[in-house]
Amino acid sequence: MSRVGKKPIPLPKGVKVTAAGALQVEGPKGKLSVPLPPGVAIRQNGGNVEITRDGDEYAAVHGLTRALAANAIQGVSGGFTKELDIVGIGYRCDVKGKIATFALGYSHPIEFLLPDGVDLKVDKQTHLTLSGIDKQLLGQVASDIRALRPPEPYKNKGIRYTGEVLRKKVGKTGAGGK
Repeated sequence: MSRVGKKPIPLPKGVKVTAAGALQVEGPKGKLSVPLPPGVAIRQNGGNVEITRDGDEYAAVHGLTRALAANAIQGVSGGFTKELDIVGIGYRCDVKGKIATFALGYSHPIEFLLPDGVDLKVDKQTHLTLSGIDKQLLGQVASDIRALRPPEPYKNKGIRYTGEVLRKKVGKTGAGGK
């Protein structure tokens, strides 16, 4: 039996859960919907939500459904954040409404449209804080922003996650020719 799937999900105050075809989670920060695969059922037991499966053939989706439901419950109650750092001389970011403008050493500024449900705050033009209630969407947006200028291995310039450990390569030596 799935160890992840068996764990009950504690329900914080102010969060309502309904299961009708899909799991609807509503909380102080917003609403999220988690699809329920066939063979998996949701039961509310006091202050907990429990995920059960009909048989062992549904083992693969049991733990997955529980993890997605737990992320949705945590998202509508507390939300998620991802932090990114921009490293490089002249590299910076500015936000106006839903459009983030990046200067990343290219010949032109890059405009990035933020999807609904994701907010971006910029500190000192080089520290980005993304926040939202949908963990998957937040991670995808952070990955898309990092892909605009991934850290290069020689000078480590680019956009990286805060706390990301990078391996720096040694450059060429000055001994020339034969």
